[in-house]
Amino acid sequence: MKTAFVYIMASGKNGTLYVGVTTDLVRRVSEHMSDLRRGFTQKYGIHRLVYYEPCDDIYKAICREKQLKKWNRSWKIRLIRRFNPEWTDLFPAISCEHGFPPPRE
Repeated sequence: MKTAFVYIMASGKNGTLYVGVTTDLVRRVSEHMSDLRRGFTQKYGIHRLVYYEPCDDIYKAICREKQLKKWNRSWKIRLIRRFNPEWTDLFPAISCEHGFPPPRE
């Protein structure tokens, strides 16, 4: 089965959070960053990938996404800080790993 990802995006450090799931992390985060789809991330300026985790398949990823969406905000922030204490945008690193140039500011 294809690897899937659960991810968290933020509007900034300690900003508004969005939890999502996808089988193509680079494409999906690119869509969020370029506001291709109207919705929550566009409305709140959520353009920074701050956390992601791979899952063996989409079913496990969906279960994990649902779990994270039930968590309160402080738990999500603790998770992000554990793996990304500076809330650095992780997109440039993952896009380069997959052969895409980093997005222009």
